[in-house]
Amino acid sequence: MATDAILSLDGVVSGYGKMTILHGTTAQIRRGAITTIIGPNGAGKSTLFKAVFGLLPLRAGRVLFDGRDMTNAAPRTMLDAGVCYVPQGRNLFPELSVKHNLELGGVALGSRRDLADRVDALMERFPMLRQKARLQASTLSGGQQKLLEVARGLLLDPKLMLVDEPSIGLSPLMVQEVFAILADLRQKGVTILLIEQNAKSALERSDYGLVLEQGQTRIEDTAERILADPRIGELFLGGGLRPAA
Repeated sequence: MATDAILSLDGVVSGYGKMTILHGTTAQIRRGAITTIIGPNGAGKSTLFKAVFGLLPLRAGRVLFDGRDMTNAAPRTMLDAGVCYVPQGRNLFPELSVKHNLELGGVALGSRRDLADRVDALMERFPMLRQKARLQASTLSGGQQKLLEVARGLLLDPKLMLVDEPSIGLSPLMVQEVFAILADLRQKGVTILLIEQNAKSALERSDYGLVLEQGQTRIEDTAERILADPRIGELFLGGGLRPAA
């Protein structure tokens, strides 16, 4: 086991109903780094996030987070431990204001004063949120909505963020902005575990990579080595990595 791993996955088996998607996935996610998970459609990438975060039960294996056994821990327990999950797609309350969407990310805090201070700090960090605080979330552009989702996840001061397909539906310019935010979070000590449709673009911005195929870990290495690995093309059905955005 890597001594600097914040998240350790040991033989994780999980799925939906009678269908098994993860067949003994094992990985070590390095603390304070960006790690991108790539693989063909159906490889189990999003399923792995749901299993880690407690949205799907593990049938076998273990999940260790920050030295604690968190196997089959509930999502609220994972949040309290310092894990934040930003699912793919839009996961906002469109009719509520930007500020109210932010506040909903901090319902677990318990202290209204603490919540108000954290919301204010996020608006200071992301000026767009303050400028549009009273507007409905549905009026934001796709990139602004994704920024709001990431900011909402930061309310609980997470140690690890699980970010699933952040670039879906975004312009190349907004993709650059989202990745810049993730890089800034890494600089501030937040560990980022990322799933991204544009494998090459994501790996070029990552420290490490993890390649899944049929619910198993095929390659786990630095992002640089994975980008240069000739086996990657085979895992993508002969198509190789997509060009960067």
